[in-house]
Amino acid sequence: MKKLLLSAIACVSIAGLSACAETESSAPVADNGEVNLYSSRHYDTDLALYDDFTKQTGIKVNRIEADADALIERIRSEGEFSPADILITVDAGRLWRAEEAGVLAPVESAVLTERLPAHLRHPDGLWFGLSTRARIIIYNKAAGKLAGLTTYADLANPAFKGDICMRSSSNIYNISLMSSIVAHKGADQAETWAKGVVANFKQAPQGNDTAMIEAVAAGQCRISLVNTYYLARFAGGDAAQKAIFDQIGVIFPDQDGAGTHVNISGAGVVKHAPNRENAVKFLEYLTSESAQRYFADGNNEYPAAIGLKANSAVEKLGSFKPDTLNAAEIGRNQAEAVKLFDRAGWN
Repeated sequence: MKKLLLSAIACVSIAGLSACAETESSAPVADNGEVNLYSSRHYDTDLALYDDFTKQTGIKVNRIEADADALIERIRSEGEFSPADILITVDAGRLWRAEEAGVLAPVESAVLTERLPAHLRHPDGLWFGLSTRARIIIYNKAAGKLAGLTTYADLANPAFKGDICMRSSSNIYNISLMSSIVAHKGADQAETWAKGVVANFKQAPQGNDTAMIEAVAAGQCRISLVNTYYLARFAGGDAAQKAIFDQIGVIFPDQDGAGTHVNISGAGVVKHAPNRENAVKFLEYLTSESAQRYFADGNNEYPAAIGLKANSAVEKLGSFKPDTLNAAEIGRNQAEAVKLFDRAGWN
């Protein structure tokens, strides 16, 4: 199995990722002592998580990391000869891309059904949520909390003209938020909302979530949208980061409605997994309390498993009601979301 995996790493380039068809004439042969992971997550604590799985089960984790789209294309091109057992990626949109590419296989597991809420499981078992993050409104405390700002819809209120900084519409977090709005409100209302937000921009979209936090804290703009785990890094960081956090106010939107939009990191078993049994064991392990603590403590994410709490830095942001729209719906509306952003002029 190691020879097969090494040969898969060594050959041709696909979308900037080293990949190749198998040099053997037959599909990879299963080795009961390992599981082969293709992951687009790049966090050091994930390595400790994999080591913990090996200690608990004796199953070695072989890992390849790259961009999600490149990994999906690699699995698709490898076909039945792929050594991949598990695909792990961030955001419902990327899980949907894997689903559309036909590279995932359904899994039935009583353990996963018991541990994970329904909205964090694909209806057909193609993928399972491992951790979540909420997309929240932040504002500059010194400027004061703006009256009438409690929902995503309120961001389009003309009262906030010139107050908003935002990431590009090409960012997957914004695409997924827009996808959820399409699911809840329909395309027409979603487009109207996007046009209203664009009219309130202080500047053209630029930067990442960290840049949005720093801009709001510095008073460059009053309002933005960020994922909770970015803000929690400031809350639990060094003195300079905590000083920035202290300038930020937090609003969990839509608490009287559908709830705050959440997105996921998730994983699924690959269609031609040579170590399928180990792959399912690995999925189940990832939803265990010990594994969920790695996600929660290592990257300031909310545990996906029912009944588990986030770490103190995340808890400091406040409690909230999450939107329970199934993440599969968020994926399905991605293409429509991009079109609506383009028509709204959200670059």
